[in-house]
Amino acid sequence: MDNIRNIAVMGHGKCGKTILTEAMLFNAGAVKRMGKVADGTTVTDYDPEEVKRQFSINTAIAPVNWKEYKLNIIDTPGYFDFAGDVKAGVRAADSALIVLSGRSGVSVGTEQVFKYAKTKNIPIMFFVNKIDDNRANYENTLEEMKAVFGKAVTPFVYPIREGDEFKGFVDIIDMTARRYEGTERVDIPVPEGMEETVAPLREMIMEAIADTDDELMVKYFNGEEFTFDEIKQAIRKGVKDGSIYPVYCGSGQDNIGVRSLMDGIGKYLPAPSEIEEIGRDTETAEPIELVQSAEETTAAVVFKTIADPYVGKMSIFRVYSGEVKSDSTYYNPNRGESERIGKVYSLCGKKQTEAKSIKAGDIGCVTKLEYTKTGDTLCDKNKNIVLTGIEFPAPVLSMAVLPESKGDEEKIVSGLTKLMDEDPTFTVTNNAETKQTLINGQGEQHIDVIVSKLKSKYGVSVILEEPITPYRETITKTATVEGKHKKQSGGHGQYGHVKIEFAPGLTEEMMFEEKVVGGSVPKNYFPAIEKGLQESIQKGVLAGYPVVNLKATLLDGSYHPVDSSEMAFKTAASIAYKEGMKQAGPVILEPIGYLKSYIPESIMGDIIGDINKRRGRIMGMGESDKEGLNLVEAEVPMSEMHKYATDLRAMSGGRGTFTFEFVRYERAPMDVANKIIAASNC
Repeated sequence: MDNIRNIAVMGHGKCGKTILTEAMLFNAGAVKRMGKVADGTTVTDYDPEEVKRQFSINTAIAPVNWKEYKLNIIDTPGYFDFAGDVKAGVRAADSALIVLSGRSGVSVGTEQVFKYAKTKNIPIMFFVNKIDDNRANYENTLEEMKAVFGKAVTPFVYPIREGDEFKGFVDIIDMTARRYEGTERVDIPVPEGMEETVAPLREMIMEAIADTDDELMVKYFNGEEFTFDEIKQAIRKGVKDGSIYPVYCGSGQDNIGVRSLMDGIGKYLPAPSEIEEIGRDTETAEPIELVQSAEETTAAVVFKTIADPYVGKMSIFRVYSGEVKSDSTYYNPNRGESERIGKVYSLCGKKQTEAKSIKAGDIGCVTKLEYTKTGDTLCDKNKNIVLTGIEFPAPVLSMAVLPESKGDEEKIVSGLTKLMDEDPTFTVTNNAETKQTLINGQGEQHIDVIVSKLKSKYGVSVILEEPITPYRETITKTATVEGKHKKQSGGHGQYGHVKIEFAPGLTEEMMFEEKVVGGSVPKNYFPAIEKGLQESIQKGVLAGYPVVNLKATLLDGSYHPVDSSEMAFKTAASIAYKEGMKQAGPVILEPIGYLKSYIPESIMGDIIGDINKRRGRIMGMGESDKEGLNLVEAEVPMSEMHKYATDLRAMSGGRGTFTFEFVRYERAPMDVANKIIAASNC
């Protein structure tokens, strides 16, 4: 357990996380040749959607045996639409390796994953990738990193360039240069002229080391050299407490600097037993610190689920104490159910290798769990602990899904349900009013991937449409009308006659009263009249939307002792309703939502302008409790917000977030109402 390192590899899209993982696998002899993202041959981007799109969609595991260490590399996606998988990867990790491009520097995705790591309070290491690009600038990238992430950013290596060519780097810790000739690495003295550049950097590291311990501080001020063991232990301490973020550099594509990075991961990042894991008591909900040891009873967290149409549901878990054995039964306190486990496996990409057990600190996989979902705990029956789950981002974009072929509705629901097991960041809802099935996800790209998986895994093709906005209708004035239903066709006829006053009501539900005098309408017909009105208000006279805030008062009417019936009075009420609504000033109501948009101050004007274009009303603005972001609050018609998630991401460069909740209905402007009526075909 002390030699295991669980590392989430994170960063902005296209920064080179997957190819860096591939280089680590190659260096450890886990693969004979490095795969390529463009060819779809990498170990961790094995899903057909990833191969097709040439970027990571899912979190994948790549264990690497490097010297005396086992490095469990957790390769995570880089695009915002798949942030849920990043959070899943961070949940299983004890440290974070944040990859960024030496050409583009700190991207918004870099900032985002840094926040994820800090939220979980795990140590952070950086790798500046693509340093071989002649447009890469290590010095500028370092300055940008320090400006964004603080003084803990500490370069452990410095690149060696000859002209525009990247030839290797100086290891600042041991002051040895690593020079590359093709794939061959040669250790050489620090090149002439570079001592002046790297000496201040080494001094900065020594100062950071001195800050970790009082005895080392004394030694530092006395001008004494630290031993290598003192340096290693002090760096480990500084990395763990967040006062040091080691920075390495190189090229994952050309496998330069990767072996030194792997050495650094083993030497400086913490073992599982060094990271505090807090759960809660299943009965009292009081916090409990979990002892991470193979000798303890079992506790594990399922952090990733894969829906495979052939194998079934695959649950990937991280063991925190004890071990998960094959042919065993464990308890799921989240569901209150026991799970029977057959075989257990270790994973490398999609390759499963059967194992007798997965011990504390390690990562494994089981199939066909009946009750367990992502984020659930598996433990011994008497463990009385629930480990922290995963807080997934809420959906921000909804699209209606329609079957391409008639009769596929059940297949769609079945396929989406299985995909929801795999991806908790999207939901499926059925809108009874609009009769639409909605996919609610993280963005257009996310929903597109879901639809594509639905077709490739479960053979169902669908069409996406914007959701129907649930408008309402109401009236603005009072009208009194009569409704008469009279039909004679031999034998018993049908007769019902009512006089009803329609007026604006105080509640959303229809209010029904009767003020009949002298028994002109018998009391036994009142329920039928009310039922006729209740059925009628489901469809307004302008655009066919449900009617709200309506008060109907039965004033008078007449009946026939033989021909009158409940059905006749129900029909008469419906006739009165249609005429009364026309005379009572009907209007369209549109749903209004409350928007809270968290955005950088620099784009405040653009965001306010965009809200105004959406017919929104600004309700407030100012600083928010979210670091570095300002808050704009507004009331906006829901019909204008379908693509807001996509637009906000574009305007803010991915930095903006928002919440949006329905608050009330409001009368639609005349021009908007006319468009709604024209589109309704009523």
